[in-house]
Amino acid sequence: MTSTVPGFFQGTEMPTSGWWEALWPDPAVVLAATGIKAGMNVIDLCSGDGWFTLQIAKVARHVIAIDIDAELLEVARQRLAENGMTNCDFMAGDAYELARLASGPADFVFMANAFHGVPDRPRLARAVHATLAPAGRFAIVNWHQTPREKTVVLDEPRGPKTELRLSPEQTIAAVESSGLKLAELIDVPPYHYGAVFEESTSRG
Repeated sequence: MTSTVPGFFQGTEMPTSGWWEALWPDPAVVLAATGIKAGMNVIDLCSGDGWFTLQIAKVARHVIAIDIDAELLEVARQRLAENGMTNCDFMAGDAYELARLASGPADFVFMANAFHGVPDRPRLARAVHATLAPAGRFAIVNWHQTPREKTVVLDEPRGPKTELRLSPEQTIAAVESSGLKLAELIDVPPYHYGAVFEESTSRG
């Protein structure tokens, strides 16, 4: 599926129904590994159809789901409504305009399966940095640089083209140019890693 929405990041369209669930049957485990905790104000950046947003809303005080595709946001809205979640706002807009879209400082910004397609990654990292509260964190879940033909889900190669995939080192370099520093690098089986960043002054 290829999006026709202007500004849509390359290779970040939502997958066909079914394989997202097969890849990550328990998204709450992924979120816990990145460090999202109860009571946080969280932004789910490039939230898509809300697969992670729902689980964030179950633990966060408040979550803002931001995506450039209003149709996907409507799917997310319905997903959360069907599960009785009322602590989420949905904002359609460009991820680079995060500071304008967010209602206030965020304790945590979560971004899954989208950073590889961002044309100007340092610019996006700066936008996130400007939105974080003191001691806030930014987590990026990215595909490893494993060739696409080897990342098989439901018997088919899945994920972005091999040439779009970023190593942890490439992701770290792009984000640290914004003034954020790597706090931890985690494995997110079966095909992803998570890079979690924080302000360089927030560590003791």
